Amino acid sequence: MASNTSNDNFQHRPRQRNGPPPPRRQGRNPPPPSSSTRTSQNQPQQQTPQEKKKPVFVKVDQLKPGTSGHTLTVKVVDQNSVPQKPGAASSHIRPARISECLVGDETACILFTARNDQVDLMKPGASVNLRNAKIDMFKGSMRLAVDKWGRIEVTEPADITVKEDNNLSLVEYELVNVVEE
Repeated sequence: MASNTSNDNFQHRPRQRNGPPPPRRQGRNPPPPSSSTRTSQNQPQQQTPQEKKKPVFVKVDQLKPGTSGHTLTVKVVDQNSVPQKPGAASSHIRPARISECLVGDETACILFTARNDQVDLMKPGASVNLRNAKIDMFKGSMRLAVDKWGRIEVTEPADITVKEDNNLSLVEYELVNVVEE
């Protein structure tokens, strides 16, 4: 029985390091090195707060199919609750509250689809700011919606006379595939 002396003398102990740990390996496209890592310790680091862009408010008549990122101020004209189909939602999921609201400004009006907590904010006569709103297509017509990346803010009552005879949701669109030659 021969013993292996090289394995008997091996001890597990942590390796001592001098200095900071090595940089972690990045993915395919590592971020460029920031300038803050190159500053010396004698200079205090100055952080400039990132300036926020001012929102560009659009009017309802400027909305086009398939667009998103709109910020607009509208007045709620009407609100109709959409009934849920029985058995549409499973028993372990909370049923969604959906309401269709007619909103607009002095240029046009459009149907807004309010979901869950948004339904409580969209009361007839209320003025709201819609931030990061998008246009959804439903049965060929435009609907305005705000998803989880957007925001609905109730504002002070604005003096807006809604132009109800220009309803953008009544215009039907047809998807046409264009073949390039």
